[in-house]
Amino acid sequence: MVTPFPGGVGISGLRVYDWPSVDGVCGGSPHVHLACSECYYVIGGQGSVQTLTPRGFAETPLREGTVAWFTPGTIHRLVNDGDLRIIVIMQNSGLPEAGDAVFTFPAEVLADDEKYLSASQAGDEESARKRRDLALEGFLELRRSGDLREFYRAAARLKRDSLDDWEKRWRNGALTSAERTGEHLNRLREGDIGHLDDADIHVTQAEGPQRFGMCGRLDVY
Repeated sequence: MVTPFPGGVGISGLRVYDWPSVDGVCGGSPHVHLACSECYYVIGGQGSVQTLTPRGFAETPLREGTVAWFTPGTIHRLVNDGDLRIIVIMQNSGLPEAGDAVFTFPAEVLADDEKYLSASQAGDEESARKRRDLALEGFLELRRSGDLREFYRAAARLKRDSLDDWEKRWRNGALTSAERTGEHLNRLREGDIGHLDDADIHVTQAEGPQRFGMCGRLDVY
């Protein structure tokens, strides 16, 4: 039996888009996660991550060896200054790439479920660029206004029907992993080392060809 990835997290390999945008920089689609934290470990190249929170705008440099993470509600946009490559570590078995993400599209798109769903699809480079540019339009407006409350409300409304599925993923992943550690500690206190008989190593490969992700080309595991 293959055990879940440690800690009930998910990982992806990310090569950040090098497509130029209207504000003169290259990078990915601004978006937010509502229930999950996400971590970047930079393995090559250079760039930055732009963030918007209720405290305002920030830009954090990313260089090889940088580890940076952010909590739910942090709107983020990756900027590629040159061959930026990242290992992305995600809470809840990769939920940020499995539903917990809302693009910063303009308000009129966020207000219409069908328009949002249509705009959020990307199966090739042209549609991924179009999606990125639409998200950037809304991101720049949010940066100018500084008021994220209506965006948060719209994002939560868009995902309201997904919460039960997200809870199942959390219970089967992160929660189960944490509870298993508790069981192991209790066994060790009692001198029971039986679970060590299941010791093994596991290896996984990327799932098929690279995808057009929110911020770049993805190797998904």
